This record gives sequence, C-alpha cells and structure tokens, in this order.
Amino acid sequence: MSESDIARSPRADAQRNRERLLATALKLFTSSKKEVTLSAVAERAGVGIGTLYRHFPTRDALVEAVYRHEVERLSDAAPALLKKMPAEKALEEWLTRYVGLVAAKRGLKEAVRSIFEPGTDTYAYSRDRLTTAVTLLLDAAAESGDIRSDFDPQDVLLAVAASPWAYANDGDWEDRALRMLRLVMDGLRYKPR
Repeated sequence: MSESDIARSPRADAQRNRERLLATALKLFTSSKKEVTLSAVAERAGVGIGTLYRHFPTRDALVEAVYRHEVERLSDAAPALLKKMPAEKALEEWLTRYVGLVAAKRGLKEAVRSIFEPGTDTYAYSRDRLTTAVTLLLDAAAESGDIRSDFDPQDVLLAVAASPWAYANDGDWEDRALRMLRLVMDGLRYKPR
C-alpha cells in the first residue's frame, strides 16, 4: 500500500462515525413524523455536528449517502445470497429485501425528492446497481429451471416496487407488498406450455 493510499483511506474511527451517522439518519428519516434536522442526526448518533458536516456538508448530501448506502448493501447481497441458498430462494430473499429498500425510500420521500429525479446521478446509479443485482439472481434461477426465462429485470423490479407506493397510506402496506411479491414469484415460476 502506498503512502497516498494510506492518506486516502479513512481512519477506522472516522469510518465508524460515518456508518453510525448513516444508520441513524436512515432510522430518523424513515420513522420521524416531522422534518429531521442535521443536529438531531448528530445528537442521536452520538457525534458532534462538526463530525456530521465533515462527512456530509449538506442535508441533501446526507440523504443521498443514506440512500446510496442502502442500494449498495442490497446490490452487494445478491452474490452472497446465491452462495448461501438455491437461486430461487436467493431471488425471493433479495426481492423481499428490495421491498424493504422501497419502503425506506418511501419513508425518505420528502428528503429524496430533490436528489432522486429521473436523469439524476442517484437515479441512474441506483437503477444500474439494482438491475445488475436482480439480473444476476434472475439468470441463476432461470438457469436452474426454477423460473421462466422470458422476463425483463426492470419489469420485475417495477412490479415488486409498486405495492409499497400504491398502498403507502394503508396500515397493512407491508403485508400487501409481500403478497404482491408472492404473486410476482408465482408469475416467474409459471411456465407456459
């Protein structure tokens, strides 16, 4: 490792602070009924406001980092799930987690409005990462013969993502979203003769 690599990699405590800030911000943004302030995030994370600003100079920067972090965690889970379980089960588990990400985005709706419009870097980034991950899982499940192969990965993502948004005001939106996921999985398993 060169000196420039050492200089660029964050210290362990700085990385822990960043992770704590992201986790705290996600929890606050998705559960609070009122606008979340940066000082509230810093306080709840147990760091000073200066620490927060060193990592995230604006509220939009924090919101974008939270969302990107969740997209990365989900997309990185795809190959790990394939190593741990059969392809069809890995696909279903990943899509269940995807419902969770959509729900988090729903909770972040007001916060992400300014950074998550079609054509923005965040939109393109998340679409590319998630499409790549679901394609890996769909291809593996189709190759194993558990699901059909005539699907469009983005159609699958859209079908699964629609229910948390459509039922956003229902108290049982999560149950509805999971029922929709089961319908999508049944549709993928159906093989026309």
